[in-house]
Amino acid sequence: MNPQNLLDQFLGPNAGQAAGGAMQGAKEKLAGSGLGGIAGGVAAGGLLGLLLGNKKARKTVGKVAGGVVGYGGAAALGALAFRAYSNWQAGQQTPAGQPAQPTAPAMAPPPQPLPADSKFLPAAAPASNGRPFELALVMAMIAAANADGHIGPDEQRLIFDKVGQLPLDAEDKAFVFDALANPPSLQDIANLAEGPEQAAELYLVSRLAIDPDHPMEQAYLEALASRLSLPGELVSHLESQAVAAAA
Repeated sequence: MNPQNLLDQFLGPNAGQAAGGAMQGAKEKLAGSGLGGIAGGVAAGGLLGLLLGNKKARKTVGKVAGGVVGYGGAAALGALAFRAYSNWQAGQQTPAGQPAQPTAPAMAPPPQPLPADSKFLPAAAPASNGRPFELALVMAMIAAANADGHIGPDEQRLIFDKVGQLPLDAEDKAFVFDALANPPSLQDIANLAEGPEQAAELYLVSRLAIDPDHPMEQAYLEALASRLSLPGELVSHLESQAVAAAA
């Protein structure tokens, strides 16, 4: 099993190209099925595009995902989470009466590479269940995408077909198939966090697969932040990084 490769297939810049003509075939099939919006989501990068579904508001989320992809794929999640965490800590240290540091500029520069020993790198430490944290991030995206129940049987079959055509080994595919067929619960995702760094990354990657204007998905994000014990100010910084990436 290759957890890093699996995560890159969800967020990586070359995920669509990796399947060769299968990507174009999937788009044509989707267009003919009346689910053309999903085909547009594919362009956001990797399997996340399919998970996002055929919603009008997904265009904005696609920009966020595309921004992360452009900054270097899965590793950028840690860099964005680190930036949000650092800004939050700086605000905590601001003396009373002085304005807190801005969460993020309107258009944030690409996140800087993290040191090899950074706790914010997805591969730095396993999740609380002892499995690679990259798998936890994949599960978080799948759980978040299911928050409003939009992944029905037709969408699930299309995603299964797409996963089957990607350059993943049998164990990776089995992991995704199982998670799609039996989406983890919100509490399952929250339980995977081992420390505040992983909690921040789980929230951020869930935010990439969420339309915050939808009541059910907003409720999911709020509940996830609570279960992860994330301070409200830190959540605001994570949201700012997601919005800045979209810009």
